[in-house]
Amino acid sequence: MMPSPMSAPDAAGLPAGGAPARMDAAQLAEAFELFSRASEELSQAYNALQGRVEQLTERLSVLMGALPAAVVVINRAGFVVQVNRAAETLFGAALTGEPWERFGAALQPTETPGEMSIELDDGARRLSVSETALESGEERILLLHDITETWRMRQTAERNERLAAMGEMVAGLAHQLRTPLSAALLYTGNLRQPELGPAERARVADRAIERLRYLERLIRDMLAFARGDSVGRQFFGVCELAAELTHTLEPVARARQIAFSSVCECGELALHGDRKALGGALTNLLENAIQHTESGGSVDCHVRSDGGQVVFAVSDSGCGIDPALQERLFEPFFTTRAEGTGLGLAIARGVARAHGGEIALQSAPGQGSTFTLSLPLPQGASAAEARP
Repeated sequence: MMPSPMSAPDAAGLPAGGAPARMDAAQLAEAFELFSRASEELSQAYNALQGRVEQLTERLSVLMGALPAAVVVINRAGFVVQVNRAAETLFGAALTGEPWERFGAALQPTETPGEMSIELDDGARRLSVSETALESGEERILLLHDITETWRMRQTAERNERLAAMGEMVAGLAHQLRTPLSAALLYTGNLRQPELGPAERARVADRAIERLRYLERLIRDMLAFARGDSVGRQFFGVCELAAELTHTLEPVARARQIAFSSVCECGELALHGDRKALGGALTNLLENAIQHTESGGSVDCHVRSDGGQVVFAVSDSGCGIDPALQERLFEPFFTTRAEGTGLGLAIARGVARAHGGEIALQSAPGQGSTFTLSLPLPQGASAAEARP
């Protein structure tokens, strides 16, 4: 006899009526024991995790306190949410909870990207500044490392290098001074001859003055090389400087029947440095290009921005430079021209390095030459923003 459909159990083991089967006391006790055991294990894991977090937090605090660099954590609203002891020592105040712009305004840009200066009670300090945004995007971390002593050592090393170079060129300087001085004395002695007519006397006097001016230029260039670093620094537009160079050098190139072109693609970008010294360095490069280019040739000055730098590229269609001479071009008193002082390129490189930049040369015999002067852009490098 078949069982009644109303009493047959379904696939879930429940009576056909859908009512759940009742658990007996033993099953309830077993389930409660399993639940208690899982809760206890979870509680133990949580306590262990909490202890581990406390250890990591304490270790992080110790590390933050021991760091010689200043660490500042800033939230999206611009307020300081966490600092270490070095940061409070650097700024001489409690920073937490304060707007960062109150303290950040004291940091001034320098000629070197990533480095800032700050005036403190014990004098100016040089800082290396780096910024990193957290993955959440809610906060950013500033790391400020005091590199004042390193910077001073670097300045001293550069000065010692210049002094060493000055020592090496003393013998060359004696020769460089003796030749034009002897010529000037000879011309001046001829002026005492009574038989000279007015026209010839004027011609001899002009030659003597020319030699004396050469001596003056030689001494001026030597002093500029010895001084090395720039004096006054200011913000100035890159394209404004390029326009001044064009205005100065284009007539010189035209007089030698050389095509001169100048293009500046920097727009409103500005540099921070000694405008006169940089202009003199670039003038040296352009004059060299013009003097080494034959009539009918061309000289180009192309200025562009490239990866946080301003690049001045001076190219000529001259005969190029032999690879054996390229290494010596920046040596003091080395020149391939009879009327050159041999200090122009050495001074130009010194000015570039004093501004955190460099000069490079690309040349091959018969293919012309390109001198590239690269300078780092300061923070806030817009000429319009830099003007007072």
